Amino acid sequence: MLAGVPVHVIQRGNNRGACFVDDEDRNFYLFHLARGLGRCGCRLHAYCLMTNHVHLLLTPEGAESCAVLMKHMGQLHSQYFNKRYGRTGSLWEGRFRSCLVQSEGYVLACYRYIELNPVRASLVIHPGDYPWSSHRNNALGEAAARLVMPHSEYLRLGESTQERQKVYTGLFGSTAANERLEEEIRAATNGGYALGDEFFRRTMARALGRRVDKGKPGRPLRDAAPGDSQEELPLPPAENVVCP
Repeated sequence: MLAGVPVHVIQRGNNRGACFVDDEDRNFYLFHLARGLGRCGCRLHAYCLMTNHVHLLLTPEGAESCAVLMKHMGQLHSQYFNKRYGRTGSLWEGRFRSCLVQSEGYVLACYRYIELNPVRASLVIHPGDYPWSSHRNNALGEAAARLVMPHSEYLRLGESTQERQKVYTGLFGSTAANERLEEEIRAATNGGYALGDEFFRRTMARALGRRVDKGKPGRPLRDAAPGDSQEELPLPPAENVVCP
């Protein structure tokens, strides 16, 4: 991860099992997520709690902020869930999946992708009908105290709150272009790649010293003369760190 670069995160239940059974479980997760964001150095722009997985769109303040937050939330919710339902063992399917997200054009696509999850799962007809996502906050202005903070790309949608909400709602029309972009988001998140154009991917690769797009592993990046080819390695796993 890189400080200030948005990241789309998915954390799934172990063996695709449930990590939320009822509203009390979801309220517990959101309450502690709101507390953990500031402590761990992350800003949350969009989220969706599905039955067996979580989607978050975050901007970390530091290189380790996202890993710190996800480890904190994973441990806390696992302890709560196991105690409440008399179970043992891992609640989550290993390490969370994630992708770095280019701001221009792609951040708002991630907003949309996350908040349309319940529609794609046939749980609701419209994203506003699902109470466990950020859509009502981003599209309708419903309060989500200490939880959702607008990304700068969202703020550029209009001069006023009402204008931004109107434009944002218009992003949820179904088009072939949106479907193609959704597939890009899905592939980048599952593969741990950077989501953006070629210049963004190369910039992220140089900053991390690792490969951030699909391809064969290579040696670490080096300073190159003009015209030299660049080879990068896959992103390493996040360190196991604990939220203070």
